[in-house]
Amino acid sequence: MDFLEKLKSFDIPTCLRICAGTDGSVTFLLEIMTKHPTAVVTEYQHIIPADEQMAELFDVNVGSDINERVVTLTAGDVPYVFARSLSAIENMPEGVRSDMMKADIPIGRILRDHDIETRRDFENIEIMEDETLFGAQKLLSRSYRIVHHSGVLMWINEKFPVDTRWCL
Repeated sequence: MDFLEKLKSFDIPTCLRICAGTDGSVTFLLEIMTKHPTAVVTEYQHIIPADEQMAELFDVNVGSDINERVVTLTAGDVPYVFARSLSAIENMPEGVRSDMMKADIPIGRILRDHDIETRRDFENIEIMEDETLFGAQKLLSRSYRIVHHSGVLMWINEKFPVDTRWCL
């Protein structure tokens, strides 16, 4: 079953379905839906060496610098998304690299501010009932690649709590 068919099969609130299915900025959608600014709260960010899987994904050497960033997106003091991103430092355009190393700037805004044309290639989407997130007993997880000039610029996994906070 492909990404869209899987997403349509989930019994989740419509606002969550929209955020999970967008190939654009979740941060921007959250601001529209909640009518509150979306804050990006960086849980941690550090440089890690690329393992074989990362090296293959980003077409870099094993051991190359990979920026790992974990953030929570909140709107109106309510957490909506937990996201982990990986990006190969050497593949990033210079201005993007500088902004990515700064905490609390949404990835979509960084790409837009630097006029970087990208596409998002969805990998996987699933409902997970064996994990909790922000107090919810069920979560939706999706992963995708941000592609720029035929190369993977970033890999992102986003997790969304499945509960009534999405009934906006």
